[in-house]
Amino acid sequence: MRTATITRKTAETDISVEVNLDGTGSYDNNTGVGFFDHMLDQLARHSLIDMKIRAKGDLHIDDHHTVEDCGIALGQALSKALGDKKGIRRYGECHLPMDDAQVRAALDLSARAYLIWNVSLPTPKIGTFDTELVREFFQALSTHGGITLHVDQLHGFNSHHIAEAAFKAVARALRLAVEVDPRKADAIPSTKGAL
Repeated sequence: MRTATITRKTAETDISVEVNLDGTGSYDNNTGVGFFDHMLDQLARHSLIDMKIRAKGDLHIDDHHTVEDCGIALGQALSKALGDKKGIRRYGECHLPMDDAQVRAALDLSARAYLIWNVSLPTPKIGTFDTELVREFFQALSTHGGITLHVDQLHGFNSHHIAEAAFKAVARALRLAVEVDPRKADAIPSTKGAL
């Protein structure tokens, strides 16, 4: 089983993450940030990666440290669960429509972290959630997961729909990328022989 558990404790947050790459998309996420929990649930459900996240953060200040540190810990957990990446498809992409919004995500589990973020959330808040934290989460996930991640908004005017489409598109791309390729299940997907 390709599983991992990561714990991360700082003066600002205390986080534990469990993932199973060969799961069914079950989720049990509780970060204290309602909209973010909803997005993490979408990430698990549509990637088919079982995910359990527990976070206690300095929410009396704001949600920033909690959201960013969850991205760090989840990226570390994905990287650990992938191990040497033998047999994975490595690449994934998705065009995800959600009502007015359409978001495209493409990623490479390359161990070379890079984020391209062409997404514009038109409102500063979704409920009480700061919309700028969507990018912060994906930056942390990309950096600590070693993921080259491109996210592009093609359409959209509703911030909730755009953010949710981004999470779902990345989820579907992850689903493809972490899958084992039955034609090359015994090989690292790189001419270098390592990722």
